[in-house]
Amino acid sequence: MDNREFKETLFHKIDHNGHRAMSVFSWTIASIVIGVLVGLFATAFGLSMRKVISVRESNPWLIYFLPVGAVIITFIYKKILKVKDSGTNTVIAAIQSDERLPFRLAPLIFIATLLTHLVGGSAGREGAALQMGGAIGNGIGRVLHLSDTNKKTMIMCGMSAAFSALFGTPMAAAIFSMEVISVGIMHYAALVPCVISSLVARYIAAYFGLGAEIYPIEVIPKFTIKTAIIICIFAIICGFASILFCTMLHKYEEFLSDKIINPYIKAIVGGTSVLVLTLLVGNQTYNSTGSSIIMSCFTGASIGLGAFLLKMVFTTLTLSCGYKGGEIVPTLFIGATLGAAVGGLIGFPPALMAAVGMGALFCGVTNCPISSLLICFELFGYEPMPYFLLAVAFSYWVSGYTGLYKSQKIVYSKYRSNYIDKHVQ
Repeated sequence: MDNREFKETLFHKIDHNGHRAMSVFSWTIASIVIGVLVGLFATAFGLSMRKVISVRESNPWLIYFLPVGAVIITFIYKKILKVKDSGTNTVIAAIQSDERLPFRLAPLIFIATLLTHLVGGSAGREGAALQMGGAIGNGIGRVLHLSDTNKKTMIMCGMSAAFSALFGTPMAAAIFSMEVISVGIMHYAALVPCVISSLVARYIAAYFGLGAEIYPIEVIPKFTIKTAIIICIFAIICGFASILFCTMLHKYEEFLSDKIINPYIKAIVGGTSVLVLTLLVGNQTYNSTGSSIIMSCFTGASIGLGAFLLKMVFTTLTLSCGYKGGEIVPTLFIGATLGAAVGGLIGFPPALMAAVGMGALFCGVTNCPISSLLICFELFGYEPMPYFLLAVAFSYWVSGYTGLYKSQKIVYSKYRSNYIDKHVQ
């Protein structure tokens, strides 16, 4: 190599590495900004949720406003959003196919979710957080005039930040937004930005007193062939429960939309259905998030085998008629109550079975095995690892191509190394 070629090669390497360093620096700053903004927004949302749920629990008569709440939410979305809202599907579609993700979705889902829980709708909060975070991330990308590819990364950063702030699981949050988009592939280009945004948002949430839930598992039996078989069978049950829950959500929403064209009448019918079911049950155990019931699964409370089915029905009725929130916390409720009930019946530690059920159901409905494992480790510790590993694997396998999010793509088959590129059912 002569002197001229050496200089050209050196210049090319310096230029290439300089651009790479500048990209890393720019994304670090952008990720911190998203982590701060989304962290503050999600923290305000989480603290508001606490207050709203406390108000409803102190004033149980508020459930009589369930039909009114559904109508108000429907009106707000039709007048302000003015485009079809598909919940978290909207965010996933924005990353996959450049669909529009309006910034006003963030305050709308904030208000609508609070109203849902104020009147006693059975929904979660993390689904709303994903929509808020995605909308804010996309909005920042538009303000900065970023390319479509970079805006997608900003959306994923916002999703990770919001999930981390509310759920208190920064590892799982960082991976979830990359994993949930397409089953079988990971958007690794977003790894560093998502990790930074997730950690920053979690720090902000913790600073303002939004702590993570701690679920104690006091008895963890030795991992043996017998216990492994028990967990595998239970994970298969969880996989089928995932299919049932997702099918109920999708089919009932389709049924209502086909039978009732007017969205306001649909809101009234749905709100009245949730109210009547609550009165028939005789208490508000299955309204709102049900976080206290999830915790009771780890503290020795007796859980009936029908609890998980009732939560499925409550959540299906709630989310199919216009209420907002999300499906993730109800999914964890279903997994925890199913696990605790089965554990009590077969003499296996109910707390461990509840934890396994939460991880298995989460995996079954989201098709995100890595995120599911990380959530288990962050919520319950690493000691039950073999149980979580088996449960997540079998639930992922059994749940097939169903899922909560219709916009989610199954890129590679769950059963063979085949490219299939299909949407979830």
